[in-house]
Amino acid sequence: MKTTKNYAGTPNEFAQQETAKIVLIPVPYDGTSTWGKGADKGPEAFLEASENMELYDIETDTEVYRQGIYLAGAITENSTPEAVVNKVHETTKKYIKRNKFVTLFGGEHSISIGSIRAFNEHFESLTVLQIDAHADLRAEYGGTPYNHACAVHEASRTTNLVQVGIRSMDAIEKTYMNEDNMFFAHDMVNDEFWMDKVVEACTDNVFITFDLDAFDPSILPSTGTPEPGGLLWYEALGLLKMVFAEKNVVGFDIVELCPNDIDKSSDFLAAKLYYKMLSYKFNEEAEDGVYDSGFTSKENNHQKFKFEDE
Repeated sequence: MKTTKNYAGTPNEFAQQETAKIVLIPVPYDGTSTWGKGADKGPEAFLEASENMELYDIETDTEVYRQGIYLAGAITENSTPEAVVNKVHETTKKYIKRNKFVTLFGGEHSISIGSIRAFNEHFESLTVLQIDAHADLRAEYGGTPYNHACAVHEASRTTNLVQVGIRSMDAIEKTYMNEDNMFFAHDMVNDEFWMDKVVEACTDNVFITFDLDAFDPSILPSTGTPEPGGLLWYEALGLLKMVFAEKNVVGFDIVELCPNDIDKSSDFLAAKLYYKMLSYKFNEEAEDGVYDSGFTSKENNHQKFKFEDE
């Protein structure tokens, strides 16, 4: 992965680790995907597209980059799926403890096991809001629980998991599914109140994991396992805007961009999505204000996962 000095080419004064409120961690990993390969190239394509994006957001009338966005070094660990998850967990936790708004860009969806684990250790009564085409609830796949098909299995056991846009799953995953928190795509299309119901299902603290295959392939074809019948742009933004307005979104990750050389529109959509999510988070935050993530250390979860602190 090529190194980019600053996110979106922003001036140095808005890109320093010490003063930035936001941290962006690239995770170029694609070790367990089972069909379309290339998610390891996702962060580079996303960052390149971000450099060609206008940094004024019309809807919120803000320039969120002025809150400070620090582009962390990419996580390049790829020896085993478990090692990748552990490294993501460790790195995410480090920046949460520095009172940053932590975001990640993958990479395949298995990286979210580590990011969710870190946020669950530091935020009480956490909801994981999964926006995705696939349930990703398998306990194990391909001989490991750290597979992209298992991305939210652990979250289903340890957090309030809310799943949105799902339209592909294996029968075994039904045994791990919380029907009250499952929003299937075929039901959403006939329910004008589905967004309100999603927000109602969330607790106060929310971590968003956004798999780009949640979008319909007509607007985002460059993903590893595209599924017909997905979200369109303003549907997705409508939900995100509500969640950011009504809940304390503590962080998010975006995964499963598989760029290709012919069509750059998917890369640009991913770049705009990331910036939109930041704009919704900070649209009422003064540039010179102090960000407070509200994190705590949950001793019960530290004991549960038994990972040594740095």
